[in-house]
Amino acid sequence: MSEPTEREVLERVDRVRRRRPRVTDERITLSHGSGGKATHALVEALFVEAFRNPILEPLEDQAVFEVGQARLAFTTDSFVVSPLFFPGGDIGDLAVNGTVNDLAVSGARPLYLSAGLILEEGFPVADLRRIVASMAAAAERAGVQVVTGDTKVVERGKADSCFINTAGIGVLERDVRLSVSAACPGDAVIVSGPVGDHGITIMLARGELGISSDLRSDTAPLTDLVGLVLEAAPQTRFIRDATRGGVATICNELAQASQVAVVLDERAIPVRPEVRGAAEILGIDPLYVACEGRFVAAVPGERAEAVVAALRGHPQGQGAAVIGHVAAEPPGLVLVDTAFGGTRILDMLVGDPLPRIC
Repeated sequence: MSEPTEREVLERVDRVRRRRPRVTDERITLSHGSGGKATHALVEALFVEAFRNPILEPLEDQAVFEVGQARLAFTTDSFVVSPLFFPGGDIGDLAVNGTVNDLAVSGARPLYLSAGLILEEGFPVADLRRIVASMAAAAERAGVQVVTGDTKVVERGKADSCFINTAGIGVLERDVRLSVSAACPGDAVIVSGPVGDHGITIMLARGELGISSDLRSDTAPLTDLVGLVLEAAPQTRFIRDATRGGVATICNELAQASQVAVVLDERAIPVRPEVRGAAEILGIDPLYVACEGRFVAAVPGERAEAVVAALRGHPQGQGAAVIGHVAAEPPGLVLVDTAFGGTRILDMLVGDPLPRIC
């Protein structure tokens, strides 16, 4: 199957955008922040409708535009994770890595970040110092600089200790145009490592399940891994980090925007036993659980083995796997071939079973 042209991608975006969702809720609920159906409806019915412009409308995790001869990527994100400190990381490195990754999955080299902190009166200075040190270490690891920022303090009880907003800018040095609307039948769907580690780590850190585990968040910068994918498969269609809503939501976004079917092989999806066990206790599918150091990619099928081999040669990508493929029918749906030999539909996330995980 030939690669879609830029015009074909834009036509796909336009067709999807014509299906205007509506927000029927009278008040904001936690599900509006889940990354699933309610989030998509809120974004498209309110924000896109109000701010509509050609750069915004593709609804990627970053805006890509040109300034002079340079192609730039720009993104912003907010972090409200609870607890602030958890095995494998904290809100500080999460904020840096999350913004770096939204730039990286566009094919950009992240350069500069801003940092805005909202602090509650009474927040311990020692904790703030620890968070800032973590942000500095994460920025150094990712090769970016925090070059501007802002701090606000609100009255006790008016916020929950510490929230962080980060924005970032990067430069696209490769001639790539990755898009959620660019997938083609025959493409392979790849995940860069085991899924669900971050979300389940946060849940266990809250102590609500009464389970002890050595599980750690997967929070990490993805720039190097994205570079390996693009070197192994220059015609890569799409890469997105699987944060809110997990792999399931990303695959649904791909299927709907590209008007294709995404067919996943349940037995091929890497999930750690600890993640699977905790997800069963919570009654959720691990595919809906957020990651903070994993991505989903759609690459031409003939390049899938080369991409996986390249990823597995890097410490962060040793669990990379082909988890499915893109088909022509039925368009807009994600299907899972189960371990029991059947097939089920994997819909976009409804509700928010794991609030405040990022």
